[in-house]
Amino acid sequence: MTTYHHAGRRAAAAAFLGGTLEYYDFFIYASAAALVFPHVIFADAGTSGTLLSFATFGVAYVARPVGALVLGHFGDRVGRKRVLVACLVTMGLSTVLIGCIPSYDTAGALAPALLVVLRLAQGVSAGGETAGASALTVELAPDNRRATYGSWTMNGIAAGFVLAGLVFLPISSLPDEALYSWGWRVPFWSSVLVLLLAYFVRRTLAEPEVFQEARTQEGTSGLPLVTLVKDHWRDVLRLAACALFTTTNTIVSVFVLAYATDSVGLERSTMLWATIVANVVAMFTQTGAGMLADRFGRRPVFIVGCLGCAAMIYVYFAAVTTGHIVLVFVAGIALTSLCYSLPNGIYPAFFTEMFDVRVRYTGMAVGLQLSLLVAGFAPTVGTALMGYDSGNWLPVATLTAVLCLVSAAAAWSARETYRVPLQDLGTGRDAAASPASTAPYQERQTAS
Repeated sequence: MTTYHHAGRRAAAAAFLGGTLEYYDFFIYASAAALVFPHVIFADAGTSGTLLSFATFGVAYVARPVGALVLGHFGDRVGRKRVLVACLVTMGLSTVLIGCIPSYDTAGALAPALLVVLRLAQGVSAGGETAGASALTVELAPDNRRATYGSWTMNGIAAGFVLAGLVFLPISSLPDEALYSWGWRVPFWSSVLVLLLAYFVRRTLAEPEVFQEARTQEGTSGLPLVTLVKDHWRDVLRLAACALFTTTNTIVSVFVLAYATDSVGLERSTMLWATIVANVVAMFTQTGAGMLADRFGRRPVFIVGCLGCAAMIYVYFAAVTTGHIVLVFVAGIALTSLCYSLPNGIYPAFFTEMFDVRVRYTGMAVGLQLSLLVAGFAPTVGTALMGYDSGNWLPVATLTAVLCLVSAAAAWSARETYRVPLQDLGTGRDAAASPASTAPYQERQTAS
């Protein structure tokens, strides 16, 4: 086994566990925001409780760009590993503490205030997690497997959804009194188990060779953000536009969950099982997407997936509206496991490869979080667009579809990087990449 394969697999495993923790936390918060917090934390808000609860979900996305700037800076200056360990600890502790927040009936306005503070801490941590894990994994992977290895960051996210769904499933079936008093806290406290495992694995990683060489030979950028704005601002904006497809995820996992249970009358357990099944399948299709992107290129796989999401979001809403369980499952798998998995599975490699090693962490973190700011508030915007008509889902689906089309157009304008050697990415030499210019690429596959 080559050194690159071994190091790449360890990095992929660490990214998988980090993604599992981050999106376990994401999904239990999303579930609680849709099903619990309007009754426990915002109990005095009446019909506005759901809107306020969704707003706290979006608050973390305001903090994410701040986390991207700060954590990206240190990730490009002192190294990926240290920053990723800090991300992990911050996310895990914030999640456990959310489970300790008293109800509004007990603490009054202090309850939502504490929720917002801890949600902001989660957001800062998340601002650096996916970008750092993606950069570390791609930089340690063999050149001809970068998208395949990078997909394990997204597989960790899918695993986080599955794990959270399995934990929340029996909790959601509790009587309301038990659910609202202690039941909802259990999933938040349980995250400490994933935190400990992910921390142990991540601490054993080494810094990527390409980063160490750049730091030794050229020195790291004194202010990565300044270099990024000066030399890579087009790539940051392109990445932000490409990542708008992630709105599909927040609409499905937050808005549709509340819409299906409150307006359509589907059981909580039905929607949670639909999410679990779709994400189990996605853990296979995302790696398949990475393999396709390593063979045929990033752009075609990404664009096809975005176009599929734009079409399938209407089908999914229509299926949920019928209340027919089989249709909900089939449409959910088609949207999440097939269409969404294509761009989602390859963006760790596609987005990372847009930047030079000296600004890679900052560039991906900032661009991604600018777009996720839109995705984070999409459920709130969707609730406002739907208005008082509980069946008026068409504007929400159209908003999602339009953003997916923007992502496809932005990807069309990007450089194709799947044949570009790691050391040439983001340097200007990648623009001339061709099959005939990949000698270093081929040599690196036999390195040991």
